[in-house]
Amino acid sequence: MSTFHSINLHVTFATKHRTPWIKSEWIGRLHEYLGGVVKQLDAKPLKIGGIEDHVHLLFGIKPTHQLSEFMRELKKASSKWVHETIHYPPFQWQDGYAVFSVSPPSCIAVSRYIANQRAHHRKRSFREELISMLDEAGIAYDPKYLE
Repeated sequence: MSTFHSINLHVTFATKHRTPWIKSEWIGRLHEYLGGVVKQLDAKPLKIGGIEDHVHLLFGIKPTHQLSEFMRELKKASSKWVHETIHYPPFQWQDGYAVFSVSPPSCIAVSRYIANQRAHHRKRSFREELISMLDEAGIAYDPKYLE
């Protein structure tokens, strides 16, 4: 029998200390680049978005992917791209990330959520958003790691 799978993930991570380093002049290019890296890592980008201090990615992966390695490569490549292409030396990603599994029927809602980040963050901070996402998913966390 063949292996059949549907593994969709919603990942979010911030810039170091949530500094608003992602500038409006190149945020779209960064999102495109992140999508390209997802493809290079043999996964399927579904939606990428975010604002000045964090990004959200919705993508499909294969059972053979090791998520920690995937994320290490994604963050490393995109950080290098910002330094070499945008020439923005202070840019860094935070350590770690939050990841949530997404059922196929929920992909449309998550995609819309990612697309509406700018409007969403007029009402609450990334920290508040992350706490809400962790709580809704039933993921335990230590508040000191949310700073």
